[in-house]
Amino acid sequence: GWSHDDIDLVIPHQANIRILEAVARASDLPREKIYVNIDRYGNMSSATCAVAHSEAFCEGRIKPGSRVIMTSFGSGYVTSAIGLEYSVI
Repeated sequence: GWSHDDIDLVIPHQANIRILEAVARASDLPREKIYVNIDRYGNMSSATCAVAHSEAFCEGRIKPGSRVIMTSFGSGYVTSAIGLEYSVI
């Protein structure tokens, strides 16, 4: 039930920068709402969302009241996503 305006940050699986850019275009999300760290680490497999989440938190991009979407995918079209709303940090 969240609109684009309700989402503060999207933390996607960091598999490939071209995929992240395509998802941003297809979903009409501003680039600044998508957390990217693949340029620093490459694809870390299952650790990408956890590391990106930790970095976003430490950078102050996640605060009380933030609405964050975390999404991942893998080979064989395995996908997952979660919407998080931070009330207290």
